[in-house]
Amino acid sequence: MTNIHDTAIISSKVKIGDNVSIGPYCNIDGDVTIKDNVTLISHISISGSTTIGEKTKIWPFSVIGSEPQDLKYDSEEGKLIIGANNKIREHVTMHSGTKEGGMLTEIGENNLFMVGAHIAHDCKVGNNCVFANNATLAGHVEVGDWAILGGLAAVHQWSRIGCHSFIGGLAAVTRDLLPFGMAVGNRANLEGINLVGMRRRNFSKSEIDEVKKVYSILFNTNDLEFKNKINKLKDEKFSSNPAKIITDFVTVATSRAYVSPAEI
Repeated sequence: MTNIHDTAIISSKVKIGDNVSIGPYCNIDGDVTIKDNVTLISHISISGSTTIGEKTKIWPFSVIGSEPQDLKYDSEEGKLIIGANNKIREHVTMHSGTKEGGMLTEIGENNLFMVGAHIAHDCKVGNNCVFANNATLAGHVEVGDWAILGGLAAVHQWSRIGCHSFIGGLAAVTRDLLPFGMAVGNRANLEGINLVGMRRRNFSKSEIDEVKKVYSILFNTNDLEFKNKINKLKDEKFSSNPAKIITDFVTVATSRAYVSPAEI
């Protein structure tokens, strides 16, 4: 049974699913779809062309789907799509897409966005990610599955954050971060492989060993240009999926460099 508090202000255009709870002083206006079993606790603003996925829970004072903070934005109606089972804590902001980024900001499933996290226009966030307090994405950032961003971490626009990676608190990431990489510092340096995360997610020893070998080829062979290291990586016969994930990541054409160890 859907329950809407008397003080909530909801446009007639809003589509509301079954068993939705909308608490006091929520303001929902625009081409908004709220799917089944969503909980909006109170004092939440949702606007624009926004979809909230099933079983997502949003805490007070979050602002979801509002206009991008982009000087090139020209009132185009981009979208924000949020998947199922997300936890969006207090004061989180998520903005819609722009014409420069395909008109879409997209959030996957089972993510936790802690207090004050910010997802800018045209970002793509995967599944099972954790954004600690005030972690921030600039526009057009891609974040892979199972990534963790520490408190007050910030990612530069157009950067890619690989799956199963870890960004330490206060880190400023201005380059692409490899899948399974662990970046810390301002500006963030690559401190090695996110071994704790891999072990927690039950990656095998052989998978971890192959990721270590990939890391060694990319960052411990100083006599090669980076593009030659990538070619060497492609020549290796890796059997594990994590090693192939990193190989695929670095072979994609990108305008950004990679987060590297401090001495490189």
